[in-house]
Amino acid sequence: MKTKEETLKVITEQALLPLFYYEDAEVSLEIVRTIYRAGVRVIEYTNRGPAALENFKILVEAAKTEMPDLHVGIGTIKNTKQAADFIAAGAHFIVCPVVDLEIGKLVHDAGLLWIPGCFSPTEINLASQNGAGLIKLFPANLLGPAFMSSIKDLFPGQLFIPTGGVEIEAANISAWFKSGVCGVGMGSKLISKEILTEKDYDTLYTLTEKTFKIISETRLS
Repeated sequence: MKTKEETLKVITEQALLPLFYYEDAEVSLEIVRTIYRAGVRVIEYTNRGPAALENFKILVEAAKTEMPDLHVGIGTIKNTKQAADFIAAGAHFIVCPVVDLEIGKLVHDAGLLWIPGCFSPTEINLASQNGAGLIKLFPANLLGPAFMSSIKDLFPGQLFIPTGGVEIEAANISAWFKSGVCGVGMGSKLISKEILTEKDYDTLYTLTEKTFKIISETRLS
């Protein structure tokens, strides 16, 4: 079992949280293998289709045998039934689009990292008071880096990661890190529909490396 402290450390060190869902289990596994080869050590699979739970179990088993240092989390968790099912399936962390305190308690009781999605200072305060080690700013493209800059001093020590619309370009990623986030969540901008349907793993590998390079240069500057 990977503890919440270990998962949080990997996320903040990697500073990138790739996330995706695809109905084909084999393609999902190849996506994970590809980004793992490019250096990814934490991923978020998303609960966005009927095959999510079974596919997730396959990813967790593959990680155990092929990628033992990979932290595999599940996103788009909206109720305690979903949370319990994926925790039982071996999730290392739980990501939610909303602040649901019952989910938070369930995840904490399991000793795992809870990452709720927030859109307002009130939601952030509620999540922070209830032990959210990391808060997802969502949707990030609507909030923007200026929002993060404006609220970060209200919540000293709280870690944030924007998700939704973060671009693979230096200006956008740099603006987010300068605003005070500890990493960026990246879905379709990194793992696009075209990459998934065309099984274009070479492009994904190159894009992942490019994203890591931008993040590294941004954090050094």
